[in-house]
This record gives sequence, structure tokens and C-alpha cells, in this order.
Amino acid sequence: MNTSLTRLCRIPVFCIIASLVSACSLLKNITLSGATMGTTWTVKVIDVSSDVTEQNLQTGIQSIVDLVNQRMSTYQPDSELSRFNRADQGIWFSISKDTWSVIRQGLSISRLTGGSFDMTVGPLVNLWGFGPDSSTNSSPSPDAIKEELLRVGYAAVKLSEAEPYAIMKEKNIYLDLSAIAKGFAVDQVTDYLENLGIKNYMVEIGGELRLKGYNRRGTGWRIAVESPLVDQRMIQRTLLVSDMAIATSGDYRNYFEADDVRYSHTIDPVSGYPISHNLVSVTVVTPKAAVADSLATAFNVMGAELGLELAERENIAVLFIVKGNHGFEEVHSKAFKPFLDEQDQESVLGQAP
Repeated sequence: MNTSLTRLCRIPVFCIIASLVSACSLLKNITLSGATMGTTWTVKVIDVSSDVTEQNLQTGIQSIVDLVNQRMSTYQPDSELSRFNRADQGIWFSISKDTWSVIRQGLSISRLTGGSFDMTVGPLVNLWGFGPDSSTNSSPSPDAIKEELLRVGYAAVKLSEAEPYAIMKEKNIYLDLSAIAKGFAVDQVTDYLENLGIKNYMVEIGGELRLKGYNRRGTGWRIAVESPLVDQRMIQRTLLVSDMAIATSGDYRNYFEADDVRYSHTIDPVSGYPISHNLVSVTVVTPKAAVADSLATAFNVMGAELGLELAERENIAVLFIVKGNHGFEEVHSKAFKPFLDEQDQESVLGQAP
């Protein structure tokens, strides 16, 4: 039985590119990997001290991601989140500090994006056949969508101001943290590495990334963003990133078709329908992976035009890839420009003024 956190694995759209600079000798590095949340994790640590062992790192990292999954999975019936979703409405429910922190961050992003990011969208996701409890190849009726919309709304989630970090359900909601919890797990792993004195690393879980310092050649990390093609894997853009997190969201592989209509797995929490604009991929760079994770989902719902307005207003680094009349076109916020690989910047077709 699948006990993962995510309803659908976000397609990993990043790869680490070897630096073109090879003058210096390779530094000691450790690469570890494992499974969690219905996807995989990979950690690279560079130039580590001799007292850091692979076994200890593997065990420590796996325990961190397993704990996040055990608390925040909608697939595990005994998870903290699943037990909350079964609780009677209108009561205070005791949760861990970590889950409280993730919900608090999610509510902040919901308010920032006017509800384009909404952790209570789960009933609609299930209705459209993209959740853990359902599968369909047909679109639901308008009446069914209206009925489930009554269960959606982030304002129904309340947090206490202090311990025991409880939340209250005001109506029959279904909380789903899959669009933010992987990013939170990335942040937790990086905190663990920092506490061990490791300053050069790459942490990746299901496509969510956080990087710091330099790679094994002693140069900065170069990251490739995948082109949003359905039937092949190609690099769309390379980025130069350090001391930041990256997340990408897109709908070009997770969808179903019915009556010659393609339905995206990304559901607009306001309308109740899958998104239908021409934005096919969005990449966000922020200091924290949980923020990048949730913002990428929100921007994917909003579309490039509204998303760019928000990004410029809030100084958010974001790259949009849209499907134009002559193929894929790119537009990015001013804050994103420093992360573009110099050799690629000339190929940007559209930029924010």
C-alpha cells in the first residue's frame, strides 16, 4: 500500500550539471539517496571532515524525512494529518510543532496569493481523480464541483498562538500538505547538515532543491531546468544558484484526457476546475525550500501574467515558461535575473520590464 505523502509525485525537473571549470582537484564528497513521500531524496555533501561518516548521515537524513512523512502524509491512516482530517469539526486538535509550522507557512502563502495556494483543496483534487482515494478518466459534474467547493477554504483552518500548537476545524475540511511538506523536509535536512558543520551541500527531495557553498570541483552549483516537453527530456535553462532553494511546478505530465479535453492535475481552489492557461512551468528561487515549494504551486495556479505582477511586487525570483504561438517562451521577474547562467541569458524571449 502506498503510504507516501504526495498524491502525485512532482516530476523532477532539475539536474546537477558538472562545472565547466575543472582546474582544481576534486574535493571529498559523499552522495546519499533514499525513498520518501512517494518519491526519492538525494543529498550531496562536499569537503566534509573525516569524522562525518556515510552511515551516520544516511541514518540521520532518512529519520528526518520519515518523521515528516509520518506526521504530514495523507496516505498513512495513522499519520498526524490523517487523524486530524478524521477529527470532529470545531475542536482543537493537538499537533506537533513541525506540522504547526508548516500549516502556518502555508496560510501565509495562501493570504499572499489570494487563495491560489490552498491546503484545503484536497476534496477537489480527489473529485477530479488526482488524490489518494480516487481515480477517474472523466470530469465531474458542475453540481459535484459546487458541492466540494463548500469544503474548500483556507480561512477554515485556525492555529493557536502557543503550545500545544493546536488547530481547529470550523467545517468539514480536508487538509493536504503535499505542496509544501517536501520543501519543509528539505529545510529540515539542511538544518541537520548545518548542525554537523557541513557548509557545502545539495539537498533534493522529489525535485525540490536547496544548495549551499560549492560543488566537488570547488565552484558554484549549476542547475538545469527541464524543458516542459511531454515525450522527451531536454534542458530548457541552466541556473547558477548557491545558498538558496529552488522549486518547479508544471502540469505537462500529470493530467488525464476525456472527450478530447486535457485536464491538468493542478486544481484552482477558487473555481474548482483544473487550470487552463498557457503557463506550463514555473521555477521559484527563495531562501527556504518550503516557501519555494508552495509559491511554485501558487504561481502555477495564477498563470504567468498575474504571477509576474505578484513576483515584482514582492521581489520574488521566478521564471515562467509559457506555451506561445511559436513554441515555449520565457518570462522572468527582475529578482530572477542574477540566477541565470550567463551563457543562457541571451535566449530569454520575454522579460519583465
